[in-house]
Amino acid sequence: MPNNIQYTIEHSPSYAQLELKIPANKTVLVEASGMAAMDSHITLKSKVKGGLMKGLKRMLAGESLFITEFTAPDRPGTLYVSPGAPGDIQHYHLDGNSLMLQSSAFVASSSTVEIDSKFQGFKGFFSGESLFLLKATGRGDIWFSSYGAIVEIPVNGSYIVDTGYIVAFEDTLKYQVEVMGGLSWKNLKTGILGGEGFVCRFSGEGKLWIQSRNLFPLINFLNPFRPVKS
Repeated sequence: MPNNIQYTIEHSPSYAQLELKIPANKTVLVEASGMAAMDSHITLKSKVKGGLMKGLKRMLAGESLFITEFTAPDRPGTLYVSPGAPGDIQHYHLDGNSLMLQSSAFVASSSTVEIDSKFQGFKGFFSGESLFLLKATGRGDIWFSSYGAIVEIPVNGSYIVDTGYIVAFEDTLKYQVEVMGGLSWKNLKTGILGGEGFVCRFSGEGKLWIQSRNLFPLINFLNPFRPVKS
């Protein structure tokens, strides 16, 4: 199925920006505060997409409570969208299937795409990551972002990824968070103290997207240089 929204991804992969050509009388959904520039005739409206409960679930997943609707009345319009973190942007077309996204990965989508959150249970506790994943369903275009470049990996069988590098994956893939080398006190201690060890094991057949950088090691690297009160 051809894309109904023309787009261009510029300045990738370090500082990617999304340019959307909104058709006349069509609407796109964009993450809160994602708009960088737009044609003056485009209208915008912030709303809690899907109602208050779904909005609160997205907020728990790291997204804003609100999603902004941009509409190009009467004639097409151009909209520029910039994610919060420096990195890459990836496009995906949903055709009735689902796409799982890490928290804060959502950038924009067609108005026909539904964004919800999925509770990970204890998988999230053990991985040290968010307890929620975003789940995109429906039919239409969706764009998601990462910190660093995005690498697409076709999985057929089994594949292992460090939990901090997962960006998105198709719902045809099953996943299990585990400690590298098996669950034991020694490996768990190594993972906690050394920052290594927690991985996600994917199985099945589908596409997986990972990012080339992990934000948490950068935060740890910069932490000793932050100003402190004497």
